[in-house]
Amino acid sequence: MDGFFVTGNGTEVGKTIVSAVLTEALQADYWKPVQAGNLDSLDRELVSRLITNTHSEFHPETYALQEPMSPHAAAALDNVEISLDKFIIPATRNKLIVEGAGGVLVPLNKKETIIDLIKQVDFPVIFVSHHYLGSINHTLLSLEALKARKIPVHGIIFLGDPNQSTESIILQMSGVRMLGRIATDEELTPKSIRMYANILREIL
Repeated sequence: MDGFFVTGNGTEVGKTIVSAVLTEALQADYWKPVQAGNLDSLDRELVSRLITNTHSEFHPETYALQEPMSPHAAAALDNVEISLDKFIIPATRNKLIVEGAGGVLVPLNKKETIIDLIKQVDFPVIFVSHHYLGSINHTLLSLEALKARKIPVHGIIFLGDPNQSTESIILQMSGVRMLGRIATDEELTPKSIRMYANILREIL
């Protein structure tokens, strides 16, 4: 089995949108191991509504936590402790898109972070970099952390309006290639997801 792990430069940066595009582009399965908050509107359900191919399957979360907080804190409020041993990659013949929670150093428990889960899943990373003041720093720090753990990064997808100065310096200093860009000002529909999927399919 192979696939990609989708992470990014923070929370609410567009990882779910990118995961939907990748799932559609590759007719892959989707799995978000940790969902913190929004249990009445799971990211898995959103991705499922946006996908039009008939091959993808949408696997349940290992941990579904009540509060929209860092997983370690949300888990404590739910009286559970997140353990890497509990994360079992879903069995599938398709490629698998795995969506992380928050950024790469978001804590899962008192000792381990999302980057430890990425290492355990052992898929190349597709990194989501959303443009905002400070995004260069957050993106480069995250990519340095992945490099230090010898985790391969397949490429970067930028979210937001084109920003040549931001994008060029990130690509130059990280050495990671750009896979594409997704706008954030258009309505999120199966049609728009399919459009971006058709563009990315040839690049992936």
